[in-house]
Amino acid sequence: MTEHAWQKSSYCAQGGSCVHVAASQSTVKLTESADPTGLILHTTPTAFAALTRALKQPRHA
Repeated sequence: MTEHAWQKSSYCAQGGSCVHVAASQSTVKLTESADPTGLILHTTPTAFAALTRALKQPRHA
């Protein structure tokens, strides 16, 4: 991966594709380990925090 300080997701299974995150004060970048030079999603820290909160909430059937 390029000049970004990427971190692998802590929820990554061994051997599987993983999400990698690089963050600064103004931007959060996400990419997949299977193709780290491919698509990079850019979002704000606020939007990324909202996404992670939503993913952590229990699902109601």
